[in-house]
Amino acid sequence: MAYDKPWKSYQEQLDQLTQRGLIVTDTDKALHYLERIGYYRLSGYWYPFRERSGICCPLATPDGKKFKRGDTDRLVLDTFKSGARFQDAVDLYVFDKKLRLLVLDALERIEIGLRVDISHTLGNKDPFAYLKPELLFEGFSHRLDEKTGLTEHHQWLTKHASLITRSKEEFIKHNKTKYGFPLPIWVACEIWDFGTLSSLFAGMREADQDAIAKKYTISNGRIFASWLRSLNYLRNVCAHHSRLWNRNIVDQPKLSGTGENSWIDPFLGNPHRLARPFLLLCIAKHLLTIINPSSTWGQRVKQLLLEFPDLQHLGLNLAGMGAVDGWEQWEW
Repeated sequence: MAYDKPWKSYQEQLDQLTQRGLIVTDTDKALHYLERIGYYRLSGYWYPFRERSGICCPLATPDGKKFKRGDTDRLVLDTFKSGARFQDAVDLYVFDKKLRLLVLDALERIEIGLRVDISHTLGNKDPFAYLKPELLFEGFSHRLDEKTGLTEHHQWLTKHASLITRSKEEFIKHNKTKYGFPLPIWVACEIWDFGTLSSLFAGMREADQDAIAKKYTISNGRIFASWLRSLNYLRNVCAHHSRLWNRNIVDQPKLSGTGENSWIDPFLGNPHRLARPFLLLCIAKHLLTIINPSSTWGQRVKQLLLEFPDLQHLGLNLAGMGAVDGWEQWEW
């Protein structure tokens, strides 16, 4: 399909929005936001403000105007709901930015804690355990991928080698000069990113996974591995400055049954809550409580959530990000 949308000046972009029913109370400020943030990025925040059609199946109206698919089976129109304001989108964007920064703060501390957990557990078996297939889960270290002909471990080692090669850290240079390669796991792990850590955890033997998971009051290491995959997805969303607050989480975490951790229970059997970021905030809070019991991160998250923009006139609230009823009463 040929792309036929023309380039528009900032004023033309704003004119188009007002023609579609978005209220602009301060033209100069609105133009400034379009210049500094961009129409396309802001469109992700005013997208929920757009009207929905009751029509589910037709791809066009009687006059030939095309619809666009929304998050539900209802079709999204170009026009905005009554009362939708440009400033509402900006407020939502600012809230989302603050949320991403808080999430990155938590993930940094979780990542560092996991480096210690994994390197200490595997290093006890062998300083170079991460290189040795016999010390890892058989499916990870021996099963060949039909497309690549490689094991997941081979692919992981390729990523590891790339991180070593790119690293400018002095401790890498020091260890290479003094001891040569390979690096012991407690050194190598310091240049692994969250994705590399979560992939290696998924490739560990089940007993080793369980041992680490139990530190976080999770009895099943495979469930914990799914948490790490989801947090890595969350980290990538935040690192790329993408919209977070009501995002559909593609890589959803698995949850243990009722009783193991009471805060999990409201999410069980609720597809909407399982697919929204509030659950991942709760997971991050749970891990941080164990990594750093004196952390105030939970209180800062609660305070930000309480400052969610007033968008009731558009039918938007924290339920859109999967918040549980009564979450304010939880111990944050």
